[in-house]
Amino acid sequence: MPEIAVPAIVFPGQRGVESAHRVAHDLLERRAPREALDVLAPALEQDPGNRGLRTLRAWAHFMRASLGPAETDLRALVEDDPSDVWARHALGRTLERQSRLREALPHLRLAHAMTGDVEHEVDVLRVERRLATG
Repeated sequence: MPEIAVPAIVFPGQRGVESAHRVAHDLLERRAPREALDVLAPALEQDPGNRGLRTLRAWAHFMRASLGPAETDLRALVEDDPSDVWARHALGRTLERQSRLREALPHLRLAHAMTGDVEHEVDVLRVERRLATG
């Protein structure tokens, strides 16, 4: 898939972490993870513990298939808040994409148990099937 050129987004009068969060989220919605990471880096230097920015960085790494950095961010997010369904599910998917199915399955199962979401169930079933036939 060719990379898209994303123009810089400027919000007059807005700076800092809150603006970076909005801009990075918009870029990720537009499938521009590299540009989102460029926005997130300086904001995370200002506020390294900001959970929202860390979540967006994990999402950007996942979208870019930078699975090592995604896993690092997601493990930290899950450790900080074990009830974070998005981070738990994304960690399971990240591990699955690395063919670490046995590690992925507990995270995917827990995310499904926490939400009952059909998409989460499909992910659990896919990994279980791969393990059974693997």
